[in-house]
Amino acid sequence: MNPETLKAVEAGKLTQSQAQALEKLRVDTYVLHKSWGFGQIADLNFELNQITIHFTSKRGHQMQLVYATESLSPIEPDHILARIAKDLAGVRAEASNDPVSLVRHILSNHGNRLSQDKIAQILVPAVMREPDFKKWWDTAKKQLKKDGHFTLPSKKTDPIELHEEAISRAEKHIKAFSEARQLKDQINALDQILRDLEEFRDHPEHLQSIVRTAEDSARKNTKLATAESLTIIIIRDELADRSKFVKIGENSPSISAVLIEEQKGLPSLLEQIPAARLKRALAAFPQAFGDEWTEKALSLVTRGTTRLVSEAARLLQEHKHTDILKSALDRSIRDHSLSSAALTWLCDKKERSGEFRSLIQPRALSAIMSALERDQFNENRDRKLHDLLMNDQELLPDLIAGAGMEELREVMRKLLLSPVFEDLNKRSLLGRFVRAYPELESLISGEREERQETLIVSWESLEKRQVEYEELVSKKIPEIIKEISAAREHGDLRENFEYHAAKQARTMLERRKAEMERDLSIARGTDFSNVDTSIVSIGTSVTIRWAKDGREETFHILGAWDTDPSKGIISYKAAIAQVLVGKPLGASVMLPTEAGNESATIASISPWNKA
Repeated sequence: MNPETLKAVEAGKLTQSQAQALEKLRVDTYVLHKSWGFGQIADLNFELNQITIHFTSKRGHQMQLVYATESLSPIEPDHILARIAKDLAGVRAEASNDPVSLVRHILSNHGNRLSQDKIAQILVPAVMREPDFKKWWDTAKKQLKKDGHFTLPSKKTDPIELHEEAISRAEKHIKAFSEARQLKDQINALDQILRDLEEFRDHPEHLQSIVRTAEDSARKNTKLATAESLTIIIIRDELADRSKFVKIGENSPSISAVLIEEQKGLPSLLEQIPAARLKRALAAFPQAFGDEWTEKALSLVTRGTTRLVSEAARLLQEHKHTDILKSALDRSIRDHSLSSAALTWLCDKKERSGEFRSLIQPRALSAIMSALERDQFNENRDRKLHDLLMNDQELLPDLIAGAGMEELREVMRKLLLSPVFEDLNKRSLLGRFVRAYPELESLISGEREERQETLIVSWESLEKRQVEYEELVSKKIPEIIKEISAAREHGDLRENFEYHAAKQARTMLERRKAEMERDLSIARGTDFSNVDTSIVSIGTSVTIRWAKDGREETFHILGAWDTDPSKGIISYKAAIAQVLVGKPLGASVMLPTEAGNESATIASISPWNKA
């Protein structure tokens, strides 16, 4: 022991254990401190009872000897932090030339276990910049997997492990699956096994055991976690297709059995299946539903989401049911029930120029506008159809090619009255009409002149709209601005879901604000008194008699923002109201219904009575 250290012990300044700790804190020794991090001892002074350390973030820091023995941990000269301090160029060269060696060295300094995040903290920014680390780590990770001495977790916050003996990838996958406690973890492990299936040629018994365990998990969780269970069964089938060692028993769970059990909620279930597995799930429809499978698939096409539409349509085409698919699409277009997702798929350049070309016509454009109007107040609406119509310069000309003037007039009229498109977008679409049919310019001008420059609204709806606007401006927009600010503080904006969701929500609110400001500026309130009942007018109650069965139905035609179908109240901008307004008592009209246009006669016209 150092003589000066012995004197300090004899004088009672240090205990025996403190003296032993101090012996390791010699000048030039590298140390770690829990608060100040890495440093190097610069001086040890027994007379002043202090030690001086050059920390990376604080040079020349002094502390008493006793405190130093309790708070400083000496590290070996070959520790990665010491190497960076004394041979930075050498560490950088090793990172470039032999990343496996560098990672092995770092892990050995930390008990053979350290996460990717911790490794990044050691190397960034001293050895490399953060963007360079991400690229370097992608390369290093591939080499670590090949080496066999490392176990790499799926999460970068979990520890990477260094093993003395090389472990095969098959053994790693077996271990990962056996340790998986959640279904999603089992799915991830099965995915890895499927990718490295060749590694299991020497472990066939383990592969079959894994499959049996996976089947048990799927069977036990079918009710509570149907989508995950079905995904496991699909991967099981993929394993069986690619490996002769995987056998599926007669009583094993099957894709078709799950589909049959969950057929009432098929769209919701299938939407949760990973895109890479959806095709296989749909391929089981014929086995699951027999002669009814085509109807099930058609329902997914006409009412499903974008993913389901394309995959279900592909399945029908593969089974030579293209004509049945075309008929179903045509029927849904005619009654305006086709979903936005299906219309987006149908209007894609590839589909509309192929076997479904005959469906691309004016009534499809009318169905598109109906779908957009249905979706406009849905907060989770998909704007793909709207954007496709605006951005694909050839789509609208394709839709109106060969149309008659009467058809074009009707479609243009619907476009002019539609609340879906902003004025600039509406003018852009009308310009495409004129470029395709120059003779339409006079018709468009005439339609524009016929449009009312103001919005006629009830005082009650005007007040509600003003309250809604005030809430939007004073509460909702400020709240979303705060959310954006808070989300921005969570870190990397490129992977910050909360930030992007808040930004998107703000865009929607700002768009809604602009729409409301425009509408309120041209709104004119009324109580619908002294209305003209010689014809159907705004503020009248009109009873019509349907020609097909003599049934009578009453509509109360009120302001632009007045709608209550349960009470027969409709806006004067609604399609039915647009046909009725201006018509006299006894007039015959063709009114739009879900089944198409139907004939009716105006039986009575009277002032609307709120009571």
